[in-house]
Amino acid sequence: MIKRTICFGNPAYLSLNNGQLVIKMPEVEKADVSDILKREATTTIPIEDIGIVVLDNRQITITQGVLDALLANNCAVITCNDKHLPSGMFLPLSGNTTQSERFQLQIESSLPLRKQLWQQTVQAKIHNQAAVLKHHRDVEVGNMRAWERDVKSGDTENLEGRAAAYYWKMLFPEIEDFTRGREDDCPNNLLNYGYAILRGVVARALVSSGLLPTLGIHHHNRYNAYCLADDIMEPYRPYVDELVLQILDSGADCSHLNTDLKRQLLGIPVMEVTIDGQRRPLMVAATQTTASLYKCFNGESRRISYPYMEI
Repeated sequence: MIKRTICFGNPAYLSLNNGQLVIKMPEVEKADVSDILKREATTTIPIEDIGIVVLDNRQITITQGVLDALLANNCAVITCNDKHLPSGMFLPLSGNTTQSERFQLQIESSLPLRKQLWQQTVQAKIHNQAAVLKHHRDVEVGNMRAWERDVKSGDTENLEGRAAAYYWKMLFPEIEDFTRGREDDCPNNLLNYGYAILRGVVARALVSSGLLPTLGIHHHNRYNAYCLADDIMEPYRPYVDELVLQILDSGADCSHLNTDLKRQLLGIPVMEVTIDGQRRPLMVAATQTTASLYKCFNGESRRISYPYMEI
């Protein structure tokens, strides 16, 4: 089942009633109108239908009951800062019935296995980056394909970094000296928002597969609580890049994140991707990827299932 992604960009009261998220608007609640109109202005959504919630307003009131119900339903709750960029994420502590066993397998995974898994991850990422360049920028990608083939266990030669330098240079040729970063200038603001949504999708999938989002196969930043999510989302990033390119090529003003831009980026979880030869919504594919990762940790497989773009 595809879960809903909901963004609250206006003041709201969020409460729980009979397994339903109850949404009330403060302006209506305080207005001098009849109780009938107030009831008609109240919206309810089944908690079980929600996969990601984005809180993007400083005047949102949310009850403990709502937070508990969302987390019990394996929902990722993302909070945004005063610049309307995601700044934090809540995830459930328990997402699988055999979680302790799975944690142990993840922790005890061998270094050679993790290096092989990172090799596969980098290869899938470079492949998808090459596909984006070919289809949207019509540039030469023979070097990208060669780097994809030449990635060694653990990516000891850092071909991921070499590919990224070429990729970003060719992706936005009209932007002089473009630098990918956390700045809020366009298109970085779109990329950062999109990646944050993607990170929530992948972190949620990891928890549902009984894995620790903190313990990465490559990323090991002591201050990063989502190292594994940052690892596994790498091959998915080009799908966000592709969407951002489509937004830019449409002529949209992206100098600031308006409601329409956020609406398009919030569609990332339901974007269609091809994984193991089948079309899947990205949110479903992410769960397929994390399930395959667990199989690598428990010895059933040596391969992660990642989505691949056609070149």
